[in-house]
Amino acid sequence: MSGLRVITRSELALSRRDPVDAETLAVASGILADVRARGMDAVVEHSLRLGDVRGAGEVIVERGRLRAALDGLDRRDRAVLERAAERISSFARAQRASITDIEMASPIGGMMGHRIAPVMNAGCYAPGGRYPLPSSVLMTAVTAREAGVPSVWVASPRPSEATLAAAAIAGADGFLAVGGAQAIGAFAYGAGLMPRCDAIVGPGNRFVTAAKQLVAGRVAVDMLAGPSELLVIADKSACPAMIAADLLAQAEHDPDAIPMLVTTDASLPACVGIELEMQLDTLPTAAIARASLANGFACVVASIDEAIDLSDEIAPEHLEILTSDPEGVANRCGNYGAVFVGSFAAEVFGDYGVGPNHTLPTGGGARSFAGLSVFTFLRARTFLRSGSRSPEPVLIDEVASFARMEGLEAHARAAELRREPLRTSKRATRVGNELTQ
Repeated sequence: MSGLRVITRSELALSRRDPVDAETLAVASGILADVRARGMDAVVEHSLRLGDVRGAGEVIVERGRLRAALDGLDRRDRAVLERAAERISSFARAQRASITDIEMASPIGGMMGHRIAPVMNAGCYAPGGRYPLPSSVLMTAVTAREAGVPSVWVASPRPSEATLAAAAIAGADGFLAVGGAQAIGAFAYGAGLMPRCDAIVGPGNRFVTAAKQLVAGRVAVDMLAGPSELLVIADKSACPAMIAADLLAQAEHDPDAIPMLVTTDASLPACVGIELEMQLDTLPTAAIARASLANGFACVVASIDEAIDLSDEIAPEHLEILTSDPEGVANRCGNYGAVFVGSFAAEVFGDYGVGPNHTLPTGGGARSFAGLSVFTFLRARTFLRSGSRSPEPVLIDEVASFARMEGLEAHARAAELRREPLRTSKRATRVGNELTQ
């Protein structure tokens, strides 16, 4: 049987794992150092060694080639990609419109506020291993464009025609047909025609994740993604076949994926197990899904309150609510990457461009981070503008006192220099080349 193992809550280990191991970090660090030192030459050598490309001429895919891939794509497939891109764009535009510049009076007599501005260059990574993922190209590059990023590059190893076409639809400025740490190094340090990026986003294998961890701080990164996760909260009103289908949709991603079921109905895990076995019989990706199911679990809890509490502890990447009151349950959940509310809001719709982004935190990261959005590419830059008169003496005194509290006398004097009497008093002044008093 391929049903989920049934465990009690006390058997569930909830320690957050490190995204990557020390050995992977060491390998990625060596590749990054090489790319930083030798640029595109290193990118090419590592890509040839790892089989991403067969020759140096294949590393950079020209925009004309991207367009040719789009023009040569099956008409129906092209329409699917273009409609998904528009839905992603529409949602991202609405997100961008929700955050605006602000300006308000400042205590020093002028104005203060912030200006929202995108980063200048973004690097968008899309996996290209077991499955080509043009959806990840659209989710990352389209979102960067809607944030207003002027330069957007995509990287993906051994790209399919659909992946190249997705990059064309997203308006990518360039495409690296390489993967792994060397792609992240090219994003972080620049290589050949590709500029140094200010933000690096998108999921990848452990070497991609390790490289992102190592360059974080030098550039903005969205998150350190691990194996994909789905947690379903269900009660006796839920359909076992629907739960099984949604768990398998997650399980076929990767043998390391983690499908989870938390339910108040003690009979539901067995019913779901039967459905899983029936659906696996005809599933082309059954071998991967079976391996993934072994990572997951079903947990029977006493109440919806306990189910919500357990879900918040796990903080899953995807949370699906299949209960008699899905809206009420969802409103009480606090930690998740994205929530799918009700029987018709299947997680798979989120994967394929209904609107919200599918690049989400895993491994409990949703307790601290949100998923990819236009906000990932934006900076709120603050300003403080003075008025025509000096600040109020009481404010100057408070700032100077605060500075001296921290032992920073130069700070205090810089504040006190802004007093009106000091500005008009007799001080050293340069006239021509002469210093006078």
